[in-house]
Amino acid sequence: MKGFFKSKPRTPAELVRQTRELLIYIDVNWSTRESKREEKMAELGKLIREMKSVLYGNSEAEPVPEACGQLTQEFFRENTLSLLIINLPKLNLEARKDATQVVANLQRQQVQSRSIASDYLEANKDLLDILISGYENMDIALHYGTMLRDCIRHQSIARVVLDSENMKKFFDYLLIPNFDIASDVFATFRELMTRHKSTVAEFLSKNYEWFFQEFNEKLLSSSNYATTRQAIKLLGDMLLDRSSAGVMIRYVSSKDNLIIPMNLLRDKSKTIQIEAFHVFKLFVANENKSNEIKSILFTNKNKLLRLLTELKLDKEDEQFEADKAQVVKQIAALTQ
Repeated sequence: MKGFFKSKPRTPAELVRQTRELLIYIDVNWSTRESKREEKMAELGKLIREMKSVLYGNSEAEPVPEACGQLTQEFFRENTLSLLIINLPKLNLEARKDATQVVANLQRQQVQSRSIASDYLEANKDLLDILISGYENMDIALHYGTMLRDCIRHQSIARVVLDSENMKKFFDYLLIPNFDIASDVFATFRELMTRHKSTVAEFLSKNYEWFFQEFNEKLLSSSNYATTRQAIKLLGDMLLDRSSAGVMIRYVSSKDNLIIPMNLLRDKSKTIQIEAFHVFKLFVANENKSNEIKSILFTNKNKLLRLLTELKLDKEDEQFEADKAQVVKQIAALTQ
């Protein structure tokens, strides 16, 4: 007779409520005897897996919009997200992975054409501090990093992070020796600095001095190949974005900034040389170059022409060749 009477499936709202109850229990009773705790943790892992199944579907069925909506409403009705983030370090690896996927999906769910995830995060900004500081904990850094990137898909949440003191922490986290964590930090940093164009332009205008001082000194001057390569590429992308035209003009008007891509044109990595060229060409193309910048370009004219002549892509690229020809022409025409 075993299995004859099947238990009634839990509704999406029940799944969330039971998850919340277990998270509260674990948060309060973490020091309870181990067998009892393991039993609760196993049940919690099962509930999180079931929530993931509702949101993503499974091998037997696609996700049902109504069920996703019910789960999302219940999830953000109280403090389930907060409890899940705070207690994530206590979960086992599989449960952490499932929880990360659940949080990612919930950021995309719309309820009555509104993103209630965004509303919840705006009302609970401290959760963003927890996610960012997670980069200091090797065990959960990648899970918190993934969650953070999904949260900053919302423009309002990206603005909260950009305007917070946490932005300065990124420049230290980017230098973490662990390659996987540093790469994840850069993925988050890049998302912050490129996804929401108008918000980024506003941030850079207001925080120009300290931001580019940190960027130049810690990232572009790093002895780490991966850090320098990613940073010079990101700099080019930021400066070439039309929304940040004012920032770009300000950046290419500085002789100290000019020295950086000029030095990177001599880097032993061709990839870094190419990315440095895309930044360097902006200084040359600036029609309102200062006398200092003109003097530096003229003094280094022969060296620059030689470097540019030797600079070649592995594959033919007409746009790159056209840009390079224009830069060479402008430098060759410089006079004292």
